[in-house]
Amino acid sequence: MKKTNICIIENSTITVHEGIIFESQNTTFQEFAKEAYKSLDLNYPKFHKMDSLSKLAFLSAEMLLKNQDNNRTALVFANKSSSLDTDFKYQESINSEDAYFPSPAVFVYTLPNICVGEISIRHQMQTENAFFVLDEFDENFLNDYAQQILQSGKAEKVLCGWVELYQESYKAFVYLLTL
Repeated sequence: MKKTNICIIENSTITVHEGIIFESQNTTFQEFAKEAYKSLDLNYPKFHKMDSLSKLAFLSAEMLLKNQDNNRTALVFANKSSSLDTDFKYQESINSEDAYFPSPAVFVYTLPNICVGEISIRHQMQTENAFFVLDEFDENFLNDYAQQILQSGKAEKVLCGWVELYQESYKAFVYLLTL
């Protein structure tokens, strides 16, 4: 297998192939993501409704998948915190004295695999996808899983990656694999 593209998002910077694509002075993830979306001219209105983890995964995938035929591309992602950042926000909406009932708009994102679903919808992917929760980034595990998908013929490419986000700590390391 070979890596054909790599995208890293951290510290308010988006890097593709070791070149900076976008950089911001904003220190909060929400402001950085909003500014990146506008600056990169990503036309996908559902972006504004996504939780932070989905925005992180979406931005990294968009850097590698835009303007390509992604019909036969699978997705294999992982992180450590699952959807814990959004889970806390959902719990806060339950505990809020002002709320009559918890927010269904937040509840939708209380599963980490929603971010691969958002990417699949955006790029009309109908292939394999998986989201693993691991103690740490394990590139060998992701690559072995991707290799099984590629060798089975279920996909021609696999977008693999680590998309970790909890509060204001975030990092995406996403790459495209082919045989």
